[in-house]
Amino acid sequence: MAQPSKFPPVPKASRTAPDVSPRGPRWERRKEARPQELLAAALDIFVERGFAAARLEDVAARAGVSKGTLYLYFDSKESLFKSVVRTNMLPLLEEAEDMVDRYEGHSADLLRDLILGWWASVADTKLNGISKLMMAESGNFPELAEFYHAEVITRCNATIVRMLERGIRRGEFRAIDAEHMKRVIVAPVLMLMLWSQSFGPCAIEPVEPGAYLDNFIDLCLNGLLTKP
Repeated sequence: MAQPSKFPPVPKASRTAPDVSPRGPRWERRKEARPQELLAAALDIFVERGFAAARLEDVAARAGVSKGTLYLYFDSKESLFKSVVRTNMLPLLEEAEDMVDRYEGHSADLLRDLILGWWASVADTKLNGISKLMMAESGNFPELAEFYHAEVITRCNATIVRMLERGIRRGEFRAIDAEHMKRVIVAPVLMLMLWSQSFGPCAIEPVEPGAYLDNFIDLCLNGLLTKP
């Protein structure tokens, strides 16, 4: 069904006259909205094509602007990619860090909430494609790999360590090596993320993420919890 027009009807006598409204053409968008439109288009292009194959002109076309307009906000493909990561990932990392700081319940519940929350907000969304991109192309773009490690991976790992140390401090987890345990926790989740992006769509026996994560969390907690 056609949507109602946002603009008032044009009188019959002036329907062929040029638009001379002081507001300008009706398709003109606010300049402050353009960076977000460009970042949304860039996320789509990077996820669909990878970093090496992504072209700025394709991002601009997806956003409905000229390539010159894109350069008003981002001076290179690298700066555009970094902005995509910072805009989409850093707020989620801040939420996870804040959760660890403010959580009042048992550390077992905190571990579960962190893993399932990360899956829902990152791994089960378009952002998962960024992880696949970094795994596939970081060797060819070491500067981007260093950036992603510093701003995403390091903070993610530190949040997991703090969660584990909280449980140990409160007597809810055994006194394990939190620095090594963080990798044990990250690896199965990362595998599921990459599987869902690569083999998942064509797998004869698809992996059901909810059941996978439930079993993984159960395995973690039965290895971490202190005995009653």
